[in-house]
This record gives sequence, structure tokens and C-alpha cells, in this order.
Amino acid sequence: MERRVYLDNHATTPVDPRVLEAMLPYFGERFGNAASRSHPYGWEAEDGVERARGEIAALIGAAAREIVFTSGATESNNLAIKGALEFHAGTGDHIITAATEHKAVLDACKALEKAGRATVTVLPVDAQGQVDPDAVRRAITPRTVLISIMHANNEIGTLHPVAEIGQIAREAGVIFHCDAAQSVGKEAVDVAAMSIDLLAFTAHKLYGPKGCGALYVRSGKSAGGAGRAARVRLAAQMHGGGHERGLRSGTLNVPGAVGLGRACSIAAEEMDVEQQRVLALRERLHRGLLRELEDVRLNGHPAERLAGNLNVSVPGVEADSLLAALPDVALSSGSACTSATLEPSHVLRALGLPDDAAHASIRFGLGRFTTEADIDFAIARVAHEVRRLRALSPHYAARARAV
Repeated sequence: MERRVYLDNHATTPVDPRVLEAMLPYFGERFGNAASRSHPYGWEAEDGVERARGEIAALIGAAAREIVFTSGATESNNLAIKGALEFHAGTGDHIITAATEHKAVLDACKALEKAGRATVTVLPVDAQGQVDPDAVRRAITPRTVLISIMHANNEIGTLHPVAEIGQIAREAGVIFHCDAAQSVGKEAVDVAAMSIDLLAFTAHKLYGPKGCGALYVRSGKSAGGAGRAARVRLAAQMHGGGHERGLRSGTLNVPGAVGLGRACSIAAEEMDVEQQRVLALRERLHRGLLRELEDVRLNGHPAERLAGNLNVSVPGVEADSLLAALPDVALSSGSACTSATLEPSHVLRALGLPDDAAHASIRFGLGRFTTEADIDFAIARVAHEVRRLRALSPHYAARARAV
């Protein structure tokens, strides 16, 4: 088989063999339902789930009782946003979010607004993709129930100043929700230090299985930071059995929960070293592209970004054409959740990029199993195909001559 290199770790990560090893018994001899508390089969499953709950909580500085299992970050975000608005409907209906949020957040907010249940303020970001904390402060009204700002952007890797935003929310007595699907296990996350009330994340972004995620829901006893912490209560969005403290009914995905827990325990042990290794690989990739190609432009914050993220615009090349020419290098032109649309990325548009630059942007997602050989192969292949496609573009050739 010809060589293939995977550089789309923001879309999903491969399951770490150590995670798979932890999961396998729960497909076989420990197959019980964690809600079956009258026999050993159920007890074994419940023990696995509760151990995982503790491993997850330890990674983000939470208590095990504050972890609610879901099917993934999209469900976690929906439970957080819709659940908070519904429960607190008597006190307010205003949500503050940002233009570069994942569609799981933006679409949930739009659905509430369309139904007449909420008013939504969508804050702009600067040219590097960061939201201004002072803009968050100014947007708060007496009707504000929820602020929803992600930690790390899934397309451009930019990190928002969530600790500062969390403190602003805490001082105003507003619930702070954070989509951390891309950052948990890769960046340090401490929900108390960051004054986060609701944190959404998923297993398959940190080398665990697809189909299992979690939502951290702050209890009244764990508020950090100064100010009057908002009471965090949610209305369930899925009913039928009262599982997960009544917040998320449904038979638990026991192997998935165990896998998420093991993935979190590995991240807790290895994250710092892994982050530095991946950062060095990213810089090698960026330098290589700049060396081999003219006119490569970085998208996102140059420093405050995920170690494994590189998003660049390559003028003269349609990203879709480049990706089609690279079946041996797995890349993307944006979020996997919006790859079927022909519209330019809403994230890149929010940075102020014109449509042609947005259509010429590609995302590299490096990860735990990326090697130097993978990076060098990707540089060579991308540079070759970009040069070839630019040579076929009369508009780029004319512009290059003009310059």
C-alpha cells in the first residue's frame, strides 16, 4: 500500500491502543448495564463507569459527581445551552456567544432564538480569532443567562482568554459555558481556576472512542474565583429513566465511558511532554511550507493557539482541488461538521478573510502519532501539488507577474 499520512486530528483522533485495551473487557465478560444494581454484572459495569468519571474529573480539576456522560460534545453543548435557558427561563433569556463558535453552539443558539425562547448576541473576533473580554462584559444585560465561549477553535486553533471571560461571568452572576472539545487533553484546563460552570468535551478528540462525551456541570460547592457564582441548574433534554442525576437519561455507553476515562488519565500523565513535541512538529511544518512555497499566510493567532494546529491560506489554489490531489495526506479545509457545504468557512469569514482567501485555506491537525517523517512527507507533497495547481491558474500567474 502507498504511504498515507494522517494530519486531520481536529476532526478525529485514532484510538490509543491503551484506551482500546481498557475498553475491550466491557464488550465481553463485563458486558453489564451500569444501571443494573441487583447483580455483579451491573456492579462491574458501574465500577468501570465510576472509575472513569473520577479520571475525567481529575484531568479538569472537577469532582467526579460533576461529570455527566453524553454521546459527544455536540450533545453536551446542546444540553448546556438549551438546558440552562430552559431552567432559568423565569429570570432571563439572553445568550452571549462568539462568531467563531462551533456549529453545535451557534445552531443551538439559533434554534432557541427562532423558537422565540432566547435573544442571542454574537460577538465579533479580531483578525487573529480572539474575542475581546471587554466586549463580553459590555454585552451583559440584566436578562443574560449564559455566556458561551469556546476554549480552542476547531479550525484555526486560536485560544480564547477563557479564564478572564469566566471571571467576568462570575462577577456578573452569569453562567459560563465553554466548548472545550479541542482543548481537553491537549491544553491545561482547570474549571475552578477558569471560573467555568459548564464544560463540554468528547472522547474522540483525545484518542478515545467516538460516541462518548461528557459535560462538566459545576455543583454549588465548587465555585472558584471572586464574585457571586451563578446557580448552575439544567433542564434535561432527554427523558426516560433519570440516568446521570436526571440530566441525561439513556443506557450508558459503558465501553465508551471507560475509554474516555482512560484517555483522560493518559493525557494527565503525558500532556505536557506531548504538547512540546507536537509544537516542534508544527513549527517544522510551518517552516517547511514557507521554505518551499511563496505566499503562504497563517490564519489565527501566531502564539495563542493549539500546539497541533496550523491553518494557512495558499492563494492561487482552491482548497478542495488541493485536497483532491492529496489522497495520501489527510487534511481538511475546515470543520468536519461543515465539510459538505460549498460556503466559505464562517470562522475564516469572521477573521475578515475575503472569500477567495477562505476558499484557499487548509487545516493541518497534528497529533500524538504524528512523526517527523510524516511532516516531511506532507511538506513535499503539499508543495508539489500547490506548485502544480498554481501553474494551471491563469489568475494566479497574472497576479504573480504583476507583483
